[in-house]
Amino acid sequence: MEKSTKLSKSLLLNIILFGFMGQVAWAVENNFFNMYLFNRVGGNEYDIANMVAASAVTAMLSSLFMGSLSDKLNKRKIFICGGYILWGITVMSFAFITPETVSKITGNPVVACIPVAVTLVIVMDCVMTFMGSTSNDAAFNAWVTDVTNPSNRTLTETILAIVPVLALVVVTAAFGSLSGIFGYGPCFIGLGVLVTICGVVGIFTIKDSRNGIKTSASFFECLTYGFRPSVIKGNKSLYIALVCMGIFSISSQVFFPYLFIYIQHYVDMGTLSSTPIYIIIPCVIALIGVILLLVKLYTSIDKVGKAKIAFPCSAIFVIGLALVHFAGKNFWFFAVTILLGLAGYALLMILLNAAIRDFTPEDKAGQLQGIRMIFSVLLPMIIGPRVAATVIDRFAVDTYVNEYGTAVNIPVPHIYLASALIGVTIFIPLVFLAREFKKSDSAKSAKQ
Repeated sequence: MEKSTKLSKSLLLNIILFGFMGQVAWAVENNFFNMYLFNRVGGNEYDIANMVAASAVTAMLSSLFMGSLSDKLNKRKIFICGGYILWGITVMSFAFITPETVSKITGNPVVACIPVAVTLVIVMDCVMTFMGSTSNDAAFNAWVTDVTNPSNRTLTETILAIVPVLALVVVTAAFGSLSGIFGYGPCFIGLGVLVTICGVVGIFTIKDSRNGIKTSASFFECLTYGFRPSVIKGNKSLYIALVCMGIFSISSQVFFPYLFIYIQHYVDMGTLSSTPIYIIIPCVIALIGVILLLVKLYTSIDKVGKAKIAFPCSAIFVIGLALVHFAGKNFWFFAVTILLGLAGYALLMILLNAAIRDFTPEDKAGQLQGIRMIFSVLLPMIIGPRVAATVIDRFAVDTYVNEYGTAVNIPVPHIYLASALIGVTIFIPLVFLAREFKKSDSAKSAKQ
């Protein structure tokens, strides 16, 4: 497929559609599955950490194997469309996983079935993650790398950075409100139907980017490509960017899995707590602020240079998270500071994802998705939530009694301080990444 500087309407449609629906599904999985486990199934902070870690391992292995397979078979479309269809079906299955359902099947008391229900949710989350990572993390991300180039990737990454924030707000407004009215089950079914429909639409709209690209390497060679010392040495820029992504993602995963629980059970919403918008307002504020920043900065990132913009974006991210810690229960202080943190989060995501795509060998995109997932998902989702669970266990002063009578710890502001302390270490590899950005910019200038 010819890669032009300007993104065609068809490419934009599919990038937005599959990017948005994928992020909607991930937003529900990363936030509401945690709330579902915490509020409805009877899990605690360690169950959440275990679920996130298991999901991360599944995501990495899925991306590694299925991304390499998509390169070997020279196909992307079948993995994207087929994956989204099955992804939606697995999302629907969560409507039927509850302690009450387990009780009906086994005949045991509902309370005694809580550990089994928690385990089933974690296992099914891994199955769902396999489908999502195959279709979105591996195939869709490789497809985006296939059909874009350095001249239009900042725009592409801006779109892909806005989409998660927009998805988070839509999910919060729709899923958050509707789950309170109808319960989690109908919402899981509705979301699953939408994701499946997206996969069906892609059958008619996506053009396979791998047509005509052949590889003589065996599947094992494709699978192990990114782990070879010679590949790491020959693609130093890529692996430096991945290290930066790893630190950024670990920092993010300290607070993100507990964000909605924190808002719901810790932040003092005052009179807002009596209305369904109590959880939407900070996200809406964050959305508006982030979009304004992204639109403003998009036109200047390439002009100013990624090297110069990387350090301020990192500082915004770290300072914002540190300030959230000091916001305590104050809703408006929390709303403003979380906006700052999410702005830095979105901007860093644009820069690092664009850098990873730019430094990825064009004919190896699928084979390197698993390596990307090690740094962006596997390590962060194992380390981050475990750090948070330990901090919550150490500093929690309040508990929440769920509907089964079990008391569980409520997340505390200290998780944001822990996130900021981890995040500040990104400045070390960022020094080296800035040098790679400058080399890349100089090479582009020389060609022009």
